Amino acid sequence: MKNYSIILIGLGILLLGAMALSICIGAVKISAGELRSILAYRMNWSDEIHFSRQQESVLFGLRLPRVFLGILVGSSLAISGAAMQGLFRNPLAEPGLIGISSGASLFAVLAIVMELKFLTAIFGYHALAIAAFVGACLATFMVYRVSVVGGKANITTLLLVGIAINALAGSFTGLLTYTSTDEQLRNITFWSLGSLGGASWKTVTAILPFVLIPLIVLPFLAKSLNALALGESQAGYMGVNVDMLKKVTIVLATLGVGASVAVSGVIGFVGLVVPHILRMAFSADNRLVIPGSALLGAIVLVLADLLSRTLLAPAELPIGILTALIGTPIFIYIILRERSVNTI
Repeated sequence: MKNYSIILIGLGILLLGAMALSICIGAVKISAGELRSILAYRMNWSDEIHFSRQQESVLFGLRLPRVFLGILVGSSLAISGAAMQGLFRNPLAEPGLIGISSGASLFAVLAIVMELKFLTAIFGYHALAIAAFVGACLATFMVYRVSVVGGKANITTLLLVGIAINALAGSFTGLLTYTSTDEQLRNITFWSLGSLGGASWKTVTAILPFVLIPLIVLPFLAKSLNALALGESQAGYMGVNVDMLKKVTIVLATLGVGASVAVSGVIGFVGLVVPHILRMAFSADNRLVIPGSALLGAIVLVLADLLSRTLLAPAELPIGILTALIGTPIFIYIILRERSVNTI
């Protein structure tokens, strides 16, 4: 565990560096000295002003909420992916595999196309996020209920039902998209490609409790998931309540991913690729992979967001496109590398 602690501390330092880069780089540049001056002034540590009011407004009104939202979404997607891979004992597993992302997408598109005014009247700005979160929860509940046989969730059935729910939700989403107006179609497309452009302190505080719970609890399940890797029977002999482990892991993954997808749209490959990178570089031990995925996922999404808003400035590239462009070749490389190792 000492080596794991060093790795996790190193990832924490890298995350701080990624945050600093994302905060300082943009249309309004903020140097390291100006950043220190702004923070010192705001915390009443200094009365000296070595920055412009524009820089202060951009930092606290735009950059910080966007960075914190990237941390929450990236860490949530990655840690949920790591936990699901450990639960299913399948390196290709991710939250989207059991319908979380497709359920969220369907209900978000439904809210856009049907213009559910009662949701807007109740939840206001967060209406779309609430609809997506409800969709994620309902899809997961349906998948889990159908897969339970004799009071126990069968993993194979769970995956097969998840594939079916994904296909069903995808077909309904396509139907709603086909019937949408041009304006609705633009909103659907923008949301489905993923973005942190809507970041605000309200958004950050809205998803914070939903994301913090899985981030805090999932690392405590690492030992149980390590035991599960030996098989359900062996894990049971070692004192692991396998059925409870399945329920808790799925609920926590739904909680984190549902909230993340609700505010940022669909961002692919983070939950799939990040745990693989840690396993390849260090160890398959979930005591490292699960907390490490949270940190590395946050790093990846913060840097991806930085690229998405600077590469084509003043236009913004949807972050989902960027993560797919980066994640796909990395994932193909991982598959080829593992195949070559297995053939030796």
